[in-house]
Amino acid sequence: MSKRLEQRIPDRTQRTEFLTTVHYEAISAGLDPQLVLALIHIKSDFRKYAISNAGARGYMQVMPFWIDIIGQPQHNLFALRTNLRYGCVILRHYLDFEKGDTFRALGRYNGSAGKPEFSNLVHGAWRGRWAYDGPKS
Repeated sequence: MSKRLEQRIPDRTQRTEFLTTVHYEAISAGLDPQLVLALIHIKSDFRKYAISNAGARGYMQVMPFWIDIIGQPQHNLFALRTNLRYGCVILRHYLDFEKGDTFRALGRYNGSAGKPEFSNLVHGAWRGRWAYDGPKS
């Protein structure tokens, strides 16, 4: 995945830290790390300081109200580990709520439940660009 991410995060050390953190937080939440990469790609295009028109922040575009629900007031949604942990916990919550239906869970995550566009984009990136195709020999 490092090579695929090189254009978006050119610094190798930062890229390695990012991928390691994505893997850790995704696995901790019971998610496919490639799904998380696809979601980040579509939500923020791997921009750490992205802010949406609605106020969502960071790589996984987490809405600040989640701090009151699952976090602590001092949490910084632009911090790598914090943003990825929140995003993965939120996605896991919606997957559980939707009984494993990723299309519906992604719609809820995006605030567009019932509309297929966002879910289709993430699924396309997940099965395309971010699909794991095994170790290279």
